Amino acid sequence: MSLAFCGDENNSAAYNVDKGVLNNGCFVDALNVVPHVFLLFITFPILFIGWGSQSSKVHIHHSTWLHFPGHNLRWILTFILLFVLVCEIAEGIVSDGVSESRHLHLYMPAGMAFLAAITSVVYYHNIETSNFPKLLIALLFYWTLAFITKTIKFVKFCDNGVGFSQLRFCLTGLLVILYGMLLAVEINVIRVRRYVFFKTPKEVKPPEDLQDLGVRFLQPFVNLLSKGTYWWMNTFIKTAHKKPIDLKAIGKLPIAMRALTNYIRLNEAFEAQKNKRSPYPQGSKSIWCALCCAFGRPLVLSSTFRILADLLGFAGPLCISGIVHHVGKGNNTIRPQIKILGVFFISSQEFLANAYVLAVLLFFALLLQRTILQASYYVAIETGINLRGAIQTKIYNKIMQLSTSNMSMGEMTAGQICNLVAIDTNQLMWFFFLCPNLWAMPVQIIVGVLLLYYLLGISALIGAVVIIVLAPVQYFVATKLSQAQRSTLEYSNERLKKTNEMLRGIKLLKLYAWEHIFHSSVEETRQKEMTSLKAFALYTSVSIFMNAAIPIAAVLITFVVHAHLTGNADFSPSVAFASLSLFHILVTPLFLLSSVVRSTVKALVSVQKLSEFLSSEEIGEEHDKCSESRNADNHSKYQVVITNGFFTWTPEGSAALSNIDIRIPQGQLTMIVGQVGCGKSSLLLATLGEMQKTSGNVFWNSSIPDSETGEDVSPEKETAVDMEVRKRGSVAYASQKPWLLNATVEENITFESPFNKQRYKAVIDACSLQPDIDILPHGDQTQIGERGINLSGGQRQRISVARALYQQTNVVFLDDPFSALDIHLSDHLMQEGILKMLREDKRTIILVTHKLQYLPHADWIIAMKDGTIQREGTLKDIQKSESELFEHWKTLMNRQDQELEKETIIERKTVLERKNLRRTRYSREALLKDDEEDEEEITESDDDDDNLSSVLHQRAKMPWRACGKYLSSAGILLLPLLILSQFLKHTVMVAIDYWLAKWTSDVISAKSDLEQKNCSVCQCLSRSTLLCVSALAVISYVTPMFLIALLPLAIICYFIQKYFRVASRDLQQLDDSTQLPLLCHFSETMEGLTTIRAFRYESRFRQKLLEYTDSNNIASLFLTAANRWLEVRMATVLCYVGGFLTCFPRKDEIVIDLAGPSSEKSEPVLPGIQEQQPRAEYIGACVVLIAAVTSITNSLYNQLSSGLVGLGLTYALMVSNYLNWMVRNLADMEIQLGAVKRINGLLKTEAENYEGLLSPSQIPQNWPDRGEIQIQNLSVRYDSNLKPVLKHVSAHISPGQKIGICGRTGSGKSSFSLAFFRMVDTFEGRIIIDGIDIAKLPLQTLRSRLSIILQDPILFSGTIRFNLDPEKKCTDSMLWEALEIAQLKHVVKALPGGLDAIVTEGGENFSQGQRQLFCLARAFVRKTSIFIMDEATASIDMATENILQKVVMTAFADRTVVTIAHRVHTILNADLVIVMKRGVILEYDKPEVLLEQEESVFASFVQADK
Repeated sequence: MSLAFCGDENNSAAYNVDKGVLNNGCFVDALNVVPHVFLLFITFPILFIGWGSQSSKVHIHHSTWLHFPGHNLRWILTFILLFVLVCEIAEGIVSDGVSESRHLHLYMPAGMAFLAAITSVVYYHNIETSNFPKLLIALLFYWTLAFITKTIKFVKFCDNGVGFSQLRFCLTGLLVILYGMLLAVEINVIRVRRYVFFKTPKEVKPPEDLQDLGVRFLQPFVNLLSKGTYWWMNTFIKTAHKKPIDLKAIGKLPIAMRALTNYIRLNEAFEAQKNKRSPYPQGSKSIWCALCCAFGRPLVLSSTFRILADLLGFAGPLCISGIVHHVGKGNNTIRPQIKILGVFFISSQEFLANAYVLAVLLFFALLLQRTILQASYYVAIETGINLRGAIQTKIYNKIMQLSTSNMSMGEMTAGQICNLVAIDTNQLMWFFFLCPNLWAMPVQIIVGVLLLYYLLGISALIGAVVIIVLAPVQYFVATKLSQAQRSTLEYSNERLKKTNEMLRGIKLLKLYAWEHIFHSSVEETRQKEMTSLKAFALYTSVSIFMNAAIPIAAVLITFVVHAHLTGNADFSPSVAFASLSLFHILVTPLFLLSSVVRSTVKALVSVQKLSEFLSSEEIGEEHDKCSESRNADNHSKYQVVITNGFFTWTPEGSAALSNIDIRIPQGQLTMIVGQVGCGKSSLLLATLGEMQKTSGNVFWNSSIPDSETGEDVSPEKETAVDMEVRKRGSVAYASQKPWLLNATVEENITFESPFNKQRYKAVIDACSLQPDIDILPHGDQTQIGERGINLSGGQRQRISVARALYQQTNVVFLDDPFSALDIHLSDHLMQEGILKMLREDKRTIILVTHKLQYLPHADWIIAMKDGTIQREGTLKDIQKSESELFEHWKTLMNRQDQELEKETIIERKTVLERKNLRRTRYSREALLKDDEEDEEEITESDDDDDNLSSVLHQRAKMPWRACGKYLSSAGILLLPLLILSQFLKHTVMVAIDYWLAKWTSDVISAKSDLEQKNCSVCQCLSRSTLLCVSALAVISYVTPMFLIALLPLAIICYFIQKYFRVASRDLQQLDDSTQLPLLCHFSETMEGLTTIRAFRYESRFRQKLLEYTDSNNIASLFLTAANRWLEVRMATVLCYVGGFLTCFPRKDEIVIDLAGPSSEKSEPVLPGIQEQQPRAEYIGACVVLIAAVTSITNSLYNQLSSGLVGLGLTYALMVSNYLNWMVRNLADMEIQLGAVKRINGLLKTEAENYEGLLSPSQIPQNWPDRGEIQIQNLSVRYDSNLKPVLKHVSAHISPGQKIGICGRTGSGKSSFSLAFFRMVDTFEGRIIIDGIDIAKLPLQTLRSRLSIILQDPILFSGTIRFNLDPEKKCTDSMLWEALEIAQLKHVVKALPGGLDAIVTEGGENFSQGQRQLFCLARAFVRKTSIFIMDEATASIDMATENILQKVVMTAFADRTVVTIAHRVHTILNADLVIVMKRGVILEYDKPEVLLEQEESVFASFVQADK
């Protein structure tokens, strides 16, 4: 058949110009080609020569990007234009199909217009990105010409009587409207921005985000096509394969997505709700309203997209029904009857009667559906992430105002708040992600039932009723599943809490041989968790069965009823296919119902928790008052004045502090003293506003220049309002329990203040930190672990004090800073730090201490007793008025006369000189070590380039060894059973499909890929892998030529998954690693809340939180984008599978398309930020198009019978879906196998050898009964590759002797005590106790027969009884006796429950000193012959300590007591004293003998302690 632009039939009207050229249809069509040719030739040199060469040389950065007015509208109009042009091409081809010759003018102009439309949008995109708007003139001319020529064509149609009944008329009218709208958009751009024809164009800068080169998440700024395909991610994915992804690579969040922006939006919504509902501002209903108000708009948009996508999903069954129906009739197109202007015109009904047209429409419907669904998911996940960040910020701001009593009294524990941040915010995020399903599901069900009724009549309703009837059963199973999941989560939280507590106190548990008690407790909880997990697995299996059985039951019942009601009704393939597809669509929302209900219930519970938290007690809102003008003279010399103060921890609780009337002198040193538990620390906190004030006033003097700003804010300069009420300034506060950040030593000391090298060095020297810094791995840049875990107690306390000294605040609060320090460190800190750095600088200092020897240095003294002020004044005042109290202090201070003080100062200088000499040596050793390390680094740097390639190679490899370890742990029986069951399942599935294909002859059952999603990664991976293998086997059997296409397909897919896995793993790890600092920041803030508020650093810590939140959110968003990137790429690569398959059919079969729409389903929630089940978003559409076209062609021209090729096509769709799924699961498994590797490494860690050489029968029952200790040439170390901490130590301790061990920090005192319990590696020498070498004893026996009190007090959550006697061996009288010895009997008796009174986590409801006394009582309960006290009285006042020392000497007169002391005077009554230095015994004799020796180190210690 010949081709001609206007056709070559005889007497063709196409060449007739009698009525004028504009009345000639062919000429008008030729005229319509002109604008498109113009654009193509004009833009070619600019696009391919100008920008093409530029892009190859210079990368156009996004800082130049602009979005012109109407940007999104232009892209939407262009997409609609392309679709209409495709329809015009198809209409021209179909209408010309019955002609004797081909009229190219019917579809060639539309083809040229299609190319021009694509060129126009590419051209426009380059103008925007390069910010060169002058070139818009070409588009202006193009749209003008296109609009004019298309309008001429439309007018001529009207003149010749062509109307709405002809499809070409409708398409032409649409094109006129579209070209007109695009012209209007272009004119609007030029008018608003004053481009092209204006001399002075309007200067417009790109958005602030794009000008910031640190913003690399470009999804909100790219054009619609790039948004849908994630094209902007290409460079990122490629870069990720070359080098690991870090926070620098992913950059910063755009401003609109940052936590601060979203918090402001949420807070405004909260305030609006508060104004509406003033009586209950924080109720659950109010929170829901605020969330909807702040984030409801994008949620509505996501829901709209979702409903549109679901409605487009119904186009699939309808199009397939039409295709199969027309193929069955041979696709006989009705011959058009209307011929105008020499060509035929067809109606829309005639157009849709063509199977090829339906295939194309199906393709576009699925393509649009996937795109809109993608948009719905993206908007929902972005909204969820923004919501999470806003709520976390809201929680953090609440924490900053939270009353500390809430956490210390157990009402709102730190663990509960961390769960609120880590779990509940994520629950709300995922609820918002699933929320669109709530509106989409009813629409899907209603439309599905209506279409089924249209196809099958009343029998369809019966099938729907079956599904609805079985829905309650499904809901019941889902409810049970949810209950099992909740139960599992509760047990899991309980187990984690116990494990965490056990790990925190692991040293104590090992020393007391209590591992079995806590292990059995954790194991018991684990067994409950396992029972719950088994129930969860059972209900999951039932749920999977239900989800598979319900659609099958509904289809069978429907078809049986339909056949029965209609008699010999002919089941046409079109009705069967459409019905099956609709049933699967109908089942999808019911399947999702359980997930949505569970998510909704969890969200409701989370909001209830959030409501309770936000309504919890805050610190008093009343500001501290400054002195009024009339009292200025009275109060000007005082920094703080409290009058008639009554303070309590809880509003309804009894007063912890009563009748408080104190004055803190300005610029002087005030000391607060008193016994343990008398309220010293509480007084500091009350002054800082941390306690509830029931009555009285707290005055802060405001006439102090602010050292940070240097401004004088005296009362004369303040307004009347400022004079009345004014917040206090910043206070440098060192708490009794040191609080450190998870940061470097330097950052902990400077604490967000500017770095001053001279001051920093002075503070380091005052706190004697230089020797400690020298031995740290990286000096003061060493990272301090969580809660300072890698530092000793003394180091933690000195760093905490150094922080207070470094700050330039007027007021300094120090709460017992000497408790963990030996006498020399305490003396040096007092002289150089407190007296020299602070008092000489006229700073106001409040010092809480038990070291009464420093009282003479105090300018003002406050003595406390039982929560009240016993006396305040100078030392001389107290000496005159309270002589009895003064004499008591004098006795404790052990001071004799002034000459002794002079000797002490001289001796102190000698000690300091020795210390400086030691520090110099430490520094030299550290420098030598650093030089050696530098040399090693230089040597190793040569190999860096070689190592980099090997590291990158390792990143791309799968950890198969860890995978094998994980699978083998399942056991010999379970693993083969799992593989066999999976294999049998897929074999049966293939067999059923094969049988159906043979049985139906002309009809093949549509394949449902509805699978249970909540499976483990390994299960999902095995399932998707077996599905892929079975599908490839079926396709290869049906079409052997497919094996040729399989090789390139496999190669391309391999490289895609290779690139994706590396990026996905890095992003997942980055998501996890950025979440950890965020949660740690919450935990740190809660622990150091009083310190942060004292410093007035709330805003700085809030800023840190915003940074951590944004880092976590940007990682989550990039991970989401990477998953989308994979889906689109896999779809593009696999789109040729169906086409290749259908090009080579077997000769005895035809292809009947069953593709695609039934595979549509929503996607479940997976752990972490992984938004949906993997699926190829566009693969279904591409395969449907190719498969349908080739199927129609083979069916029409080869006259083949039905059969297995349809089965092959169905499995081709499975390949596209499950190969994508397999790659995603492969990446997930690789990430999760990291946990397997870590656990495996932990299991390989060498454990302690609990077995001994002696059997239980060889060990006396009452060993050790005497308490004799022989230490022979003992050398110990903490690890085999570390230096020894004790070197050749020898000593003999007789039964019942009291031994005192002293020495400087790091001298080996604590290591000496740990050696008795074999907690350190004894590589030389031995310890013999009562004739038995302890190395031969089983560890459990050894540790259970000794007692020790550690320096750090450790209490466990539970009761006082459990903390004293977890083994339940003692009677109540024995426990009360121990409490009486520890001076705690009166405290415990006053508690509700007595011995069964609750101890909160970490013992936070008791003071530091009381916790240490409880630990003493715990050791007394054991009543062993050997008793070791490792600096056990550091946090106890001297009076209580003296009582304890006497009790120990009398109650343990017949026992051997080893005391490691900071306060040397506590061991003056010992039988023997051991002085240690750097792991060796320096002196070893009776104390009186050592005191008589002039050069004795012990004597210098004693004199310094006085």
